[in-house]
Amino acid sequence: MGDLPTDSGGTDRKSPVKLPIAGKRNILITSALPYVNNVPHLGNIIGCVLSADVFARYCRLRGYNAIYVCGTDEYGTATETKALEENCTPKQICDKYHAIHKQVYDWFNISFDEFGRTSTPQQTEVCQAIFKKLMENHWLSENTMQQLYCDTCQRFLADRLVEGICPTPGCNYDSARGDQCEKCGKLLNPTELQDPRCKVCRNTPRIRDTNHLFLELPLLKDKLVEYINSMSVAGSWSQNAIQATNAWLKEGLKHRCITRDLKWGVPVPHERFRDKVFYVWFDAPIGYVSITSCYTSEWEKWWKNPENVELYQFMGKDNVPFHTVSTCFWAAGAAGASPAAAGASPAAAGASPAAAGAVAAKEESPSICSTFRSPTTSLSPLFASEISPLEREITGNGSNLLQVMFPSTLLGTGENWTLMKTISVTEYLNYEAGKFSKSKGVGVFGNDAKDTNIPVEVWRYYLLTNRPEVSDTLFTWADLQAKLNSELLANLGNFINRVLSFIAKDPESESGRGSGYNYIIPEASGAEEHLLTKTLGDKVGSYVEQYVEAMEKVKMKQGLKTAMSISGEGNAYLQESQFWKLYKEDQPSCSIVMKTSVGLVYLLACLLEPFIPSFSVEVLNQLNLPAETRFSLSDENGDIERAKRPWEILPAGHTIGTPMPLFKELKDEEVEFFKQKFAGSQADRKDKAEAEATKIAEQLKRTKVSDGKGKKERPAKSATEAKPKASAEAEISMSRLDIRVGLITKVEKHPDADSLYKEEIDVGEAAPRTVISGLVNHIPIEEMQNRKVCVLCNLKPATMRGIKSHAMVLAASSSDHTKVELVDPPEAAALGERVTVAGFEGKPDDVLNPKKKVWETLCPDLHTDKDLVACYKNLPFTTSAGVCKVSSISNGSIR
Repeated sequence: MGDLPTDSGGTDRKSPVKLPIAGKRNILITSALPYVNNVPHLGNIIGCVLSADVFARYCRLRGYNAIYVCGTDEYGTATETKALEENCTPKQICDKYHAIHKQVYDWFNISFDEFGRTSTPQQTEVCQAIFKKLMENHWLSENTMQQLYCDTCQRFLADRLVEGICPTPGCNYDSARGDQCEKCGKLLNPTELQDPRCKVCRNTPRIRDTNHLFLELPLLKDKLVEYINSMSVAGSWSQNAIQATNAWLKEGLKHRCITRDLKWGVPVPHERFRDKVFYVWFDAPIGYVSITSCYTSEWEKWWKNPENVELYQFMGKDNVPFHTVSTCFWAAGAAGASPAAAGASPAAAGASPAAAGAVAAKEESPSICSTFRSPTTSLSPLFASEISPLEREITGNGSNLLQVMFPSTLLGTGENWTLMKTISVTEYLNYEAGKFSKSKGVGVFGNDAKDTNIPVEVWRYYLLTNRPEVSDTLFTWADLQAKLNSELLANLGNFINRVLSFIAKDPESESGRGSGYNYIIPEASGAEEHLLTKTLGDKVGSYVEQYVEAMEKVKMKQGLKTAMSISGEGNAYLQESQFWKLYKEDQPSCSIVMKTSVGLVYLLACLLEPFIPSFSVEVLNQLNLPAETRFSLSDENGDIERAKRPWEILPAGHTIGTPMPLFKELKDEEVEFFKQKFAGSQADRKDKAEAEATKIAEQLKRTKVSDGKGKKERPAKSATEAKPKASAEAEISMSRLDIRVGLITKVEKHPDADSLYKEEIDVGEAAPRTVISGLVNHIPIEEMQNRKVCVLCNLKPATMRGIKSHAMVLAASSSDHTKVELVDPPEAAALGERVTVAGFEGKPDDVLNPKKKVWETLCPDLHTDKDLVACYKNLPFTTSAGVCKVSSISNGSIR
């Protein structure tokens, strides 16, 4: 079982470029291109990018020749609007958010073969080449439309660049956008707004004619239906993909505009339309092709090779029709269909006289007349009316129609394109009581996940167990906690740790208590005849076959559930075997159980690698296998058959590494902290932070100001003035303490005091602080060295036996003061990071005034709780990496 790279993700290609190989299964994988004007939230990530990554990793695990391409979608109105908001150029916006997306996906271990972008020369080249083919083959029509035009800005205004009064009775919101009123939710056209105004200059726009180009979709309905009926079966399309596609067809196909009056986009290579760019619906999905061309100059071997390449596409449900319906146009084009063959005369198609007359300009230009067709369907004079009610329901006013023109644009090329075989679709992942929303900033975003310091494998696991494959699913912090604690920790982590810890025991040592194998995997002679083990092997083999079947059909939740079932079987096997008794009563049987179990550990790492790759890397480390070890589940190597004999997976005599816990429990207080931290929208969180800052500022105004020498400034007063009341003193609260994460870099006994340590502690400053602690009688010096601690940094320095101490290390003591333990910050906490308590995040005093007894007043409320968490009252000491704890003292006092 060993041929898949254990790459942990990232987009910097190190391996050789892959091209299709004759005789092998060649799989091309894409996920919907994320739009570049914001940070992706968890719903975006599971909806396409993460799901495609799991399938790509699975394909490599199986030995298939697979590549995974994706990138940021960068052209269009939304980018121009975002650039206006941030007062920069569209290019600068794209550079900024492309880098953010890449960082998020790198952290999530997304294993792209190429992660590119659509604002490249390759995109322009491929896009314009496709357009010219369409034009040569007469698949385009021209029509005159009406849009709002701003004379001041000298530009046509996209929907999002128009504001006005909402026309909905009873609403009258005065900042409704041209596409939707954010107050009442009504979907709008820009011309419906009362008192419309340009969002840039605030002046009133006017309606003006503008010519645009359209792709004629209605001509190939029969071919579309034929393609969908055949490929949806051959590719095992999900039911939601089929339903969305059929709903789109039932609504009726319309010709689609492919040009826009914008500056930021791929220029239209035609003299009459040189001031326009291609509509993002048209050019963005071509990014799949152009990004592949950035990966290899021989991209056509992937994209024009349907006999040898299978195309799998991953997306959210809002993008389905634009891949399935449009792919059919591609199919027709690939088959060499022509407008004439499709019965493409305007009259036959039922074009209205008004629509046909909309291209009267052709009479003035024979060259244009021979290039563009008359439209096959009538067209409303208003641009936005082109979007049907169904489309708006599916796509949110068309804002997500980024994929609508993908293969459709290849309609008339007549070239042998690789068509989509399988489409994997997700519904929506909702957040707590509402919905994830990029525009409103609701939910947990990719960078937020990283900042929680919950490991990436936990995030990946939770999102994938909660993948909305059939219906919408719900993200809740309590559910994440339950899945981490009960499934990853108590099931998977518990099984692996029990197995490896027992093998690692030294039977000659006191801790081994006469059992264990001193890190060496034992022999397993007679395993085939060991009934309990043979039964387990049969079950595991069946599970692996079910796993492969589910993953081949892109049923990821089922695949993950099946893999985790093997862990459950492993735990039951350990319990039923009672291996701890077997070691003393029947060592040969115990050896069979342990060698079989450690084989299951490796098998689980293999099966779970597509889902939680960083977990698999850590298991390899604990098994003491080389980092470059490659997992494999290929038919050619007999890996699936070998899974039925887990006692044969790892060799006897192999020395394992050091077992360590793989997962950490998520506490109730941490869950509550995250719920509060990510409640509301990002704007709400910002307002809350600003309100807290204002409150602190007001408190500081009421606080006496130090003159820098430790003396308080006093206002001058006349001899006749009555003695004023003292200035208001700042409230004594935890916000006044400057507690930081520190690292003891050096420790030694105080030269003049047997009970004191002298420590050098790095608290994130230019030089370490010297600290004197009375811990000699409680904590051995070897446990102090190179240890992270919580340090109170703003006590007034005090000289202790001739050495000045510039801080204090926090420690907890038992009720009878016979036991003392250091308060430990999380290992992942950054040096110098401030330790805070929720609700008390204000600026600390520079130096605590001993006369005010701030520390002494707070001390009685500092304690450890029953879960060993350091607390102020009942609120935990918190860092960005989690809460601070002690080793064993519950309900102790902190000093």
